[in-house]
Amino acid sequence: MEGDTGLAITDFPGVGQDERPDRSKLADVLGPGLITGASDDDPSGIATYAQAGAAFGFALSWTLLLTYPLMCAIQMISAEIGRVTGKGIAANMRRHYSPYLLYALVGLLVLANVINIGADLGAMGAALQLILPGPKWAYVPAFAILIVLLEVFMRYASYVSVLRWLTLSLFAYVATVFVVGVPWGTVAYHLVVPHVEWTAGYFTMVVAIFGTTISPYLFFWQASEEVEDVKEDPAAEPVLEAPAQAPRELQRIRLDTMVGMGLSNVIALFIVLTTAATLHAHGVTNVETSADAAKALKPIAGNLAFVVFALGIVGTGLLAVPVLAGSAAYAVGETLGWRIGLAERARRAPAFYLAIAGATLVGALLNFSPLDPIKALIFSAVVNGVAAVPIMVLIMHMASRQEVMGDFALKPWLKTLGWLATAVMTAAAVGMFATWNG
Repeated sequence: MEGDTGLAITDFPGVGQDERPDRSKLADVLGPGLITGASDDDPSGIATYAQAGAAFGFALSWTLLLTYPLMCAIQMISAEIGRVTGKGIAANMRRHYSPYLLYALVGLLVLANVINIGADLGAMGAALQLILPGPKWAYVPAFAILIVLLEVFMRYASYVSVLRWLTLSLFAYVATVFVVGVPWGTVAYHLVVPHVEWTAGYFTMVVAIFGTTISPYLFFWQASEEVEDVKEDPAAEPVLEAPAQAPRELQRIRLDTMVGMGLSNVIALFIVLTTAATLHAHGVTNVETSADAAKALKPIAGNLAFVVFALGIVGTGLLAVPVLAGSAAYAVGETLGWRIGLAERARRAPAFYLAIAGATLVGALLNFSPLDPIKALIFSAVVNGVAAVPIMVLIMHMASRQEVMGDFALKPWLKTLGWLATAVMTAAAVGMFATWNG
């Protein structure tokens, strides 16, 4: 039987009928991909999209249309690596590539994630301070401690359910667009007609957008969550060991990923539209943080848009910070051979949970250091954009190898899209450095 994604059971040699219960409910299908896509719109990402809308108006809208199929492809591939092999990306890299290359790439990932966590926690504290009286220095550690306690002590199934519900916070940015109003004809034009400026600021913003929408931590998280779901389901096995599960599971991954990444990019676009229609239109072109964007909205768009935008920052942070910390812990744990997994009790995987707590708390401490949070945010986005290139090359190489994926190595259409995503990320990074040198 052939599904909408073009997968037929005859595509896989030796595959029989999967007797696992049919996943007919959408809620059962949407999981790692939905959470991964939603976490992409974290407070740091909101700041990046707000900066793009304030500085360039609607002109960068096209980047969010272009990145959709590309991020779908690389996230599907990452998820398939986890579901097919039963191991995360770092664990597979450890088995098949130089340890020095692995250490370097995981080191870049952890560095970018910790800085991102710090920027997100700072933005959450600043956003809450706009609505409730109280000092930011108290809100930041309070958020960090709450997130660590939930991630360490809540049961995995319950925690995933909480993360799913937190994805609803993204709709705050849909609401703001309809509060402020946008010229939809202009938006449609800029979505399909790219506008390019040959300046350092423009290319840095393009790389920041690409580095935010196509981020390494998303690759590691979604692959590892597929592994977690296999461990949690007694009837599930890695596809290499149970090929009968392949058609159902690979179709689920593709639907889950397309919905999750679609949600991510629609929300990102709405943030750009909100700030373009308000801040840019009124000459406010320099927005440094997501809280600055919320504050600037108040006199232009009114209290409702201001409050909704600020609350969205808090909600998205509660979703994204655990994903950032978790992806860093998965990568480090797989690299060093620890027992890992959110489904594990803390006493059975102490190093893994200490890595989660450490990444979160170090990120919180960055808000009390001399480090400029704005420069840190830009640095994190650029590191993500640059680090993504070699990581994507390895992911593509790995997913194309029968030694790794068996009969489930990439199909030509997905391989083509994956390499195209890698080429676009490479071109964006090269363009940024070429402009800087000029």
